[in-house]
Amino acid sequence: MKKLKVLILAAEATPFAKVGGLADIAVALPRALRAVDVDARLLIPRYGNIRSEDYDFHRVGRPIPVPIGPNESRVHLLETTLQEDLPTYLIWHDKYVSSCREIYGFNNDPQRFTFFSRAVIEVLKTLDWKPDVIHAHDWHTAPVVAWLNFYGRHDPFYRDIATLYTIHNLAYQGLAGRLLLPFARMKELPHLPVEPPGKVSWMAQGIAHADLVNTVSPTYAREILAPEAGMGLEQLLVERAERLSGVLNGIDTELWNPDTDAALPQPFNAETLSMRSVNKAALQRESGLQARKNVPLLGVVSRLDRFKGLDILFPALRQLLDGKELQVVILGTGESEYETRLRDLQEQFPAQVRVFIKFDERLARRMYGGIDLFLMPSLFEACGLSQMIAMRYGAVPVVRATGGLVDTVLDLDAQPQHGTGFTFASFEAAALEKAITRALALYSQPQRWVALQQRGMKMNFSWESSARTYVDLYRRALAIHR
Repeated sequence: MKKLKVLILAAEATPFAKVGGLADIAVALPRALRAVDVDARLLIPRYGNIRSEDYDFHRVGRPIPVPIGPNESRVHLLETTLQEDLPTYLIWHDKYVSSCREIYGFNNDPQRFTFFSRAVIEVLKTLDWKPDVIHAHDWHTAPVVAWLNFYGRHDPFYRDIATLYTIHNLAYQGLAGRLLLPFARMKELPHLPVEPPGKVSWMAQGIAHADLVNTVSPTYAREILAPEAGMGLEQLLVERAERLSGVLNGIDTELWNPDTDAALPQPFNAETLSMRSVNKAALQRESGLQARKNVPLLGVVSRLDRFKGLDILFPALRQLLDGKELQVVILGTGESEYETRLRDLQEQFPAQVRVFIKFDERLARRMYGGIDLFLMPSLFEACGLSQMIAMRYGAVPVVRATGGLVDTVLDLDAQPQHGTGFTFASFEAAALEKAITRALALYSQPQRWVALQQRGMKMNFSWESSARTYVDLYRRALAIHR
């Protein structure tokens, strides 16, 4: 069978630029694909904070013209190899791509990523390598999918390239005025019934035009067919349900390994779990909390927005901190409202709460390796990687039963012999508080607690199985496309 060639498109990728789990997936997935004999490569924007001196970049060919608006603009293509085995391309353009040091949050994000996507189309013809499948992630790369289906079919070079479009977060849809389409020379692109009047939704266009669509967990794939999680696109998703599937994300088990993690004061594994207490004490001291071995230490590592369940986290924690002996460490950045509320929580409980408003992967690793309970009360969660990492590092998850959290965390009360954590269904502070209270009750039973930790640590969340599922999807996309 012919070796598959797959180009992964994403807005972020570790270590170049990271906001969330997509950055890890964008690298871990193609590496896993290469391990099963797929020629997978990665293409991302070259943002202004990606310094050439930090990486072994070299320019590929001459500047590449990109038709944009009534004119054309030229981009540079850089190439490097990630982690010794992943060919990676970066598109560099002073105005639309590389002038920004951050990935998201600008008023012209739709224009920036539309330009990037339009540049991808032109870059494809300059490579000495042509993909069989374009695998585009989230709305930032959806214009590529829409262009290939609507315009590319009339060009012999593009017409045989199949597409898979992956939804990571349906809430972010890349909405913009339809004046953006002439800018991208895509003004003929039809308006979809689910798009607001006068607007283009790149998320919707990606879903509508891809050969196949997937989300990053089986449960989330079912949830988004209903209005509660469909974010206004459920009608389109139902129409495309036969081409929609859910593939659970994995984690890079070499990268996330408590037995070899240099960020931990004391490495450990499931058989040497007693050594983990060294990490807990070190984290307590680092956080300015009393190093007390028997006091439960709760942790949150999260983007700070409403989808992460912070609106129920605050009242639940206040209630628990008032009445129980416990400590809480929280790491994250995001919406200013939540950053302020976290600082207020720390001010209210200075001896029990420590908040770090920043992105710090090494601190996150020390938290995973030191906290007793990991809290993830998400409103929606397409998949989630943090709960998998937490379990691998011996932290017991308390999660809301939604999306990929359902597929990865087994509730102990529902499955006493196989449970790996605690889940709750209602998006209410009282339900979260009750789940944490259940966990704290078990924490006071050391033998059962250690058994629970060990079951979580032994769960297989590697990419191998998911990578093979993606290979099947790529071959199916090719068959449909032809």
